[in-house]
Amino acid sequence: MQTDVPQRLDRLPWSRWHWMVVVALGITWILDGLEVTVVGAIGPRLQQSAGLGLSATQIGESATAYLAGAVGGALLFGNLTDRFGRKQMFLVTLLWYLTFTLLTATSWNFASFVVFRALAGMGIGGEYAAINSAIDELIPSRNRGWIDLSINGSWWLGTIIGSLASLVLLDTHVVAAAVGWRLTFLLGAVLALAVLFVRRALPESPRWLMLRGRHEEAQLVVAQIEREVSATTGAALEPVGARTSFDPLRVRMGFRATAQTMFRRYPKRTVVALSLMIAQAFLYNAIFFTEALVLTTFFGVPPASVGLYILPFALGNLAGPILLGRLFDTIGRKAMISATYALSGILLTATGLAFVHGMLDAATLTLAWCVVFFFASAGASSAYLTVSETFPLQIRALAIAVVYAIGTLVGGAAAPTLFGALIATKSADAVFHGYLVGAAAMIAAALVELLMGVEASGRLLEDVAPING
Repeated sequence: MQTDVPQRLDRLPWSRWHWMVVVALGITWILDGLEVTVVGAIGPRLQQSAGLGLSATQIGESATAYLAGAVGGALLFGNLTDRFGRKQMFLVTLLWYLTFTLLTATSWNFASFVVFRALAGMGIGGEYAAINSAIDELIPSRNRGWIDLSINGSWWLGTIIGSLASLVLLDTHVVAAAVGWRLTFLLGAVLALAVLFVRRALPESPRWLMLRGRHEEAQLVVAQIEREVSATTGAALEPVGARTSFDPLRVRMGFRATAQTMFRRYPKRTVVALSLMIAQAFLYNAIFFTEALVLTTFFGVPPASVGLYILPFALGNLAGPILLGRLFDTIGRKAMISATYALSGILLTATGLAFVHGMLDAATLTLAWCVVFFFASAGASSAYLTVSETFPLQIRALAIAVVYAIGTLVGGAAAPTLFGALIATKSADAVFHGYLVGAAAMIAAALVELLMGVEASGRLLEDVAPING
């Protein structure tokens, strides 16, 4: 079978329609960033009697439960996304998240808090698979790197919203201590509800329709997109000559097909993807989930003021993918991914040395983190891009889910609990050794990318990973 659907989507000029895709689907990362920031900011409050009376270790365990839920959700909804479509799942997962983040606000003890956090995490994990698939299948290849990094980097816009809100909601002069931390969970629900209506206007991925044998429907969707783009840009669209060939009878999906494709057909790509994902998961989950605890434990920052330190840290992380993203399309994937990973590892080591020798205060530590994660954020965002563009269309969502799941379980799930325990010792040396592990993982991942990475910048998805290739 031959189709021109990928080529027609790839030739489109950037338009208002593409911005709608970015806004509607990019909300996923904003919501996750908001969730993580909220829990990080309210961590000290949760330890108080006005909260749930949790220990530092229990706060770390609740973060681990959220990540474990995200892993389960990614695998469940990732499989369903490949089978039943991108659009259906990105509506279901958003509704799922909305429901359980609201229920988190009603938590009455540690057990209920952990359960609701895990279920909310399932919605976010499911979003990762559905959203990253849809984004890359709708965005032209010449813009794919920058847009994908910017959307994944918008996680930090969520942290900015969460940190600003925490300054108000955790201020006992404004909101009662027992109520403020509960209200923080309403923020995500409000954002999710608002964007749900925008998502309903998005079409199903024409590439997925094509794969499922719904060729006429795919052509109609592409034609509608072309009309919208032409109407807003005034550009005349060039005719398409090239076509993509594939055999529908050879298309296989599901866990078995995904495992065979990843570990038999593309073992090197799988090693690269896992290396990038594991390293960034450990680094981010170790440091960001426990940032508030570091500031309050080692520098005596009041819980209500933690948001003041999270805000500049988040701005540095948000700026990285946006400012460096275009270089991933121009200079290329291999050079930029390896450079951002290596630089972040080296800079984190230097920061850890300064921390353990007492050379930093709360403000200068935050500044150092801003510099480290300016590069780390771009690198971390590129991990998701690497998975989504280097595996075939029929297993794309589940491949994202599998790599995310392994990366989170190996590199991320234990990190908050580990660092929570390290911080609980009140030993700067103990925390420093944790930093060294994160730095070593990032540098190792940089070397793997440099040696085995795939150069996918500017290339059609089906050329990078043929459907039947």
